[in-house]
Amino acid sequence: MKIKNILISQPEPAALDKSPYYKLIEKYGCNLTFYKFFDLVGVEASDFRKSRIHLKDYTAVIFNSKNSVDHFFRLAKELRENIPETMKYFCSTETIALYLQNYIQYRKRKIFFGQQYFSELVDIMMKHKEEKFLFPCSDEKQTEYTKLLDKAKFKYSKATMYKSVSKDLKDYDLKKYDMVVLFSPMGVRSVVENYPEFKGEKIVVAAFGVSTHAALNAAGIKTKILAPTKVAPSMVTAIENYLLGKEQEAVMVTKPTSLKKASKKTTTKKTKSVFQSKAKYKALMEEKKAKAAERRRLRAEEKARKEAEKAAAAAAEAANNPTAQNAENN
Repeated sequence: MKIKNILISQPEPAALDKSPYYKLIEKYGCNLTFYKFFDLVGVEASDFRKSRIHLKDYTAVIFNSKNSVDHFFRLAKELRENIPETMKYFCSTETIALYLQNYIQYRKRKIFFGQQYFSELVDIMMKHKEEKFLFPCSDEKQTEYTKLLDKAKFKYSKATMYKSVSKDLKDYDLKKYDMVVLFSPMGVRSVVENYPEFKGEKIVVAAFGVSTHAALNAAGIKTKILAPTKVAPSMVTAIENYLLGKEQEAVMVTKPTSLKKASKKTTTKKTKSVFQSKAKYKALMEEKKAKAAERRRLRAEEKARKEAEKAAAAAAEAANNPTAQNAENN
């Protein structure tokens, strides 16, 4: 099947000619259409109050997206809740951590972030288990994240601050495209709601991420391209491999879903003695005893000296005060 027109369920990159997708246009002559399949709508302050969650009751916030940052501070403003200066912020990536500068002074707050995966952030959070965490999120299931938080036994509360709403895809008739690329379960839900009969039989469906692939399977939609895999770590590479006729991998690379584990082989190393022989050890102990005895002797001499000085001072005072001496004699 020749692939010409591709519908990608993401916003178009600001500089398409500098993005990885440009390779598909320049090298393979593909026509790319970018369109996000859903919108994120903020939860109203009046509805959020019903959850009985008060932002000031928490000592730390977990952010796994820029959207969660935006809606957290939006609701804080609408609810007129002052965020304490002592609040700690835990972000899944450095990009999100830097994004906080739109709302707070970066250097004056305690901000922590992982490198790529949420599990890396959880490992950092383990050093702050005494905190009471708030996890702003969407109305979608956060199983991937909450499993890790539950496993680590953190004190946290999920706070639904925004919801996903499917867009109308009628202007993007899937029959006009040779391939549709999906990146999230929310995108899959939008396809199902707009095209209930769609099963991906005549169109190549590409899925990025295990959760996206699972949502497609649940909807009965056949998936032909999977990413990330060991051979195709990005969606662009996966599409390129398909265009070149390369065999697709069936096993996807999953994100780490467990905390740091100890090595399977736990070998207890015996601590080597710093002493090469018993004779050397005995000599060292004798030296320590001699030093201790010398310290005791010096302390005894110092004590005797101070007592002698005190007695001499008392005698001199009595000699210089005859009135007190006569009174004592009488």
